[in-house]
This record gives sequence, structure tokens and C-alpha cells, in this order.
Amino acid sequence: MASMPTLFISHGGPDIVINDSAARDYLETLSEHLPRPRAIVIVSAHFETNGVAVVTDPAPGMIYDFGGFAPELYEMVYPAPGEPRLAERVFAMLGEAGLEPSRLAERGYDHGAWTPLKLAFPQADIPVVQVSVDPSRDAAWHYALGRALAPLREEGVLLIGSGHITHNLRELFPVMRGGKQADPELAAHVDAFVEWFADKLAEGDRDALLDWKAQAPFASENHPTDEHLMPIFFAYGAAGEAPHAERAHASRQLGFFAYDSYLFH
Repeated sequence: MASMPTLFISHGGPDIVINDSAARDYLETLSEHLPRPRAIVIVSAHFETNGVAVVTDPAPGMIYDFGGFAPELYEMVYPAPGEPRLAERVFAMLGEAGLEPSRLAERGYDHGAWTPLKLAFPQADIPVVQVSVDPSRDAAWHYALGRALAPLREEGVLLIGSGHITHNLRELFPVMRGGKQADPELAAHVDAFVEWFADKLAEGDRDALLDWKAQAPFASENHPTDEHLMPIFFAYGAAGEAPHAERAHASRQLGFFAYDSYLFH
């Protein structure tokens, strides 16, 4: 069986599934560029715990972790099954790596999980295991989560980190609501940040990437909190020692909210 790539997705808001956008188009065609996975392990920025948790739920429900969006979004269902046996394997692998995981017997799919999966794998016939982030831990810790699970790639398991390459909602929401214009200086700060990441990933500069808060330009402006960037470090670590990073998608919402996604081979 061919080794699977790993994937980082900038998942957007829940309305990505109903609004036309380049990011939606990318996700809808994503499966055409991948071997069919036998299962998916996904780390969502919207699944936060103290330490790392693994969901063992055989039939996850839905979590509509958002407000003020179109009513139809609250009626959508992504009925992909869980896979408790794989979840137990994930739990064991994380434990063997010294990461002290916990189990969560019941948890539904938050929008960081179900919206990209609904677009990329709409048949919902691939089992999914969910793994959490811990916003109190750093990039190196989330990278270690990925490294611990990297062997699953040889077994047809697709490892996905679902977050966002930039995530300054304090700037995004006023522009979306029409109350202010996008700040050209902010757009320049986004450009600098995402291009720094693209360059360091292309160079394979792991040390710089794991030290992003100190080295990346305008880090705090692009990520006032860290949780939405942590999934990229999971995906990067899960791809092995020296992966090739492919910038598979790059688009913007309102000129400054970046949707970069990466495949790691």
C-alpha cells in the first residue's frame, strides 16, 4: 500500500459548504488528488482539551459550534462512522510516545471537522477518528503528536490537521459585517506571515517553523490565539522526518483572510 500524504486545511467558517469560493472549490476536488483512505484521523482546532484526547465514539453526532449563520447549516449532517479499534491504536501510539493521552467516549464532529470532510468526502463512508489540540502547548508538542502517528500513513490512514493559516477574527468580523474597510496594512501583515510559512516549509526549516511565535513576522496579529495554527504542526510532523511541502491551495477572503492549505509527502 502506498504511503498516504498528510494534509493541513484552512477550513474557513461553517458557511464554506454553501458559499461559492476558491477554498470550497479546492476542498470539493481534494479527494481526486489523493489515494482513497481506509480511514481518517483529524485534528481540529475546534476540539480543545487539556492534553491530547482521542475520540472512541463509534457513531459521532454533530456539533453546531457557531451562531448567526444560515439555518440550513444547522440541519446538515455528516454521518461518517467512527472507528473505535483505530482510536484505541491512536491512543496507544500517543501513549508510547509519552504524550499521556486520554479517551473521550462520545463527541460529535465540530465544524473544523465536518465542513471540510463534507466537501472532500461527501459520501461520508470513510471512518473518522478525532484527536484534540491543546492550546496551552506549543508547536513542538503538536509536531510530536503528528510524529507519533506517522506510521499510520503506511496503512492507508489519512492524517489531517484542520485549522487556519491566519485567524484574526477580530479584524475579519467587522469587515464581513460591512462596518469597516479592510486595512491595507493588515493585508500586508498577512502576506508576510503566510509567505514566511511557505518559504520555511519549502526549505524544510523545522527549527524556524517550531519557533514561529518568535521568528514569523506579525505572528500575534495573524494569530491572537494559537489553536488554529497548531494543526499545521500536527500534519507536518505526521509526514515524517523531512517531508516535501506542497502549497496545494492559496486564496483570500475579503482580501486578507488567508486559506492556504498544504499537502505533505
